[in-house]
Amino acid sequence: MNRRTGAVRAALLLVLLVTGSVTGCTPQEEGSGSAGPDAKAGPALAAVDALTVKGRAPRTGYDRDRFGSPWADTDSNGCGTRDDILKRDLEDVKYREGDCEVASGSLSPDPYTGKDVTFVRGRSQVDIDHLVALSDAWQKGAGTWEPSKRIAFANDPLNLLAVDAGPNRGKGDGDTATWLPPDKGYRCAYVARQVAVKKKYGVWVTGAERDAMKRVLTGCPQEKLPTGGSPTAAPGRFHAR
Repeated sequence: MNRRTGAVRAALLLVLLVTGSVTGCTPQEEGSGSAGPDAKAGPALAAVDALTVKGRAPRTGYDRDRFGSPWADTDSNGCGTRDDILKRDLEDVKYREGDCEVASGSLSPDPYTGKDVTFVRGRSQVDIDHLVALSDAWQKGAGTWEPSKRIAFANDPLNLLAVDAGPNRGKGDGDTATWLPPDKGYRCAYVARQVAVKKKYGVWVTGAERDAMKRVLTGCPQEKLPTGGSPTAAPGRFHAR
């Protein structure tokens, strides 16, 4: 082999080595830091696929009384559910007597608007919202439940939140497809709570609702699915129509 041939071969070998070093990434390196379509879904987003998808049933027969007396003390702690949620969600809480009936406090901030709202009993701008509205649940399965399950649903802390009365009353019985909190920063947590409640009680979703849930949670794929709350059946001493 002469010098010229040896030099050409050496040059070709160098080109092959350089090319291989550029294109020879391992699969792990290619996927490092990726948030593409193969990225693993977080618990709340993944849980959407576990929900049953069906059309909305008629509202026929719905009445608030079908979910029992409002704010029943289903956890037997001596306080109604409304006061339990006010104590949990408000700051600077003051009581009328004892440590049960909340007289005043501050929602700092309101999760739906991001603004501070003052609570004063009797002239309050704070509501306790059912994240999954009772009427919405009725049209998506609750109409066939045993009364004890409906009572539990209406008083489950997982499904209850102290919020500004204004946007809550504008929400009505809207689901994720028709209403979201004005504060965009709270939407992931809000939708995750709705998914958790519907999964816990077996409330179904419409196709549009499922798509809306996925659309919100895809923007925060690691949002956790909330857990806890009350049992799905109220104690036998409670009754509903």
